[in-house]
Amino acid sequence: MGIQETLKALSDPVRRDILEHLKRGRLPAGQIAELFDISAPAVSRHLSVLKDAGLVRDYREGKFVFYELKASVLEETLLWMMNLKEAGDEEALRSHVHPDGA
Repeated sequence: MGIQETLKALSDPVRRDILEHLKRGRLPAGQIAELFDISAPAVSRHLSVLKDAGLVRDYREGKFVFYELKASVLEETLLWMMNLKEAGDEEALRSHVHPDGA
């Protein structure tokens, strides 16, 4: 799982909404599907993309499949983005410094 898969998964508003719901706690797949005005197979596909990107994990309890947020991949992506921002901030500071130090 790389940043490309993570960013692709995050690019879809339905998947971002699913993550918003999961940040409050684990949910069964059926309940997630009820939250959206799209077909259950479409929600299942979104969950699969999120799982493949490492953003959620699933596990079975009896006859139910539960999904929960997996924050470690989000943290790694955020750190990568912050490193880019810091590099950009440093470059911006260097470009505003005059050669004579003024």
